[in-house]
Amino acid sequence: MAAGYDLEARKRPVNLTLNGNLVDQAKTLTDNLSAVVESLLSDFVTQERKAQAARSRSVAEAVAAWNAFNEKSGSIADEYCSL
Repeated sequence: MAAGYDLEARKRPVNLTLNGNLVDQAKTLTDNLSAVVESLLSDFVTQERKAQAARSRSVAEAVAAWNAFNEKSGSIADEYCSL
């Protein structure tokens, strides 16, 4: 699967606050903790973008359904409007 980000982008230090014991345990499991975190962060970003797209599609479908109902049946507010 292709990465969803620029693999050639400059690396930069970031300041994170993490549980020290968890970091120590992770360091015993990998030689390159930064690469592991970068991979996990990439997966997170990909999943969140998919979730946002799904929510946008859901909202668009609801709006389309409401507009179709409104066009067919007229506005519910029309029954109560005195203008």
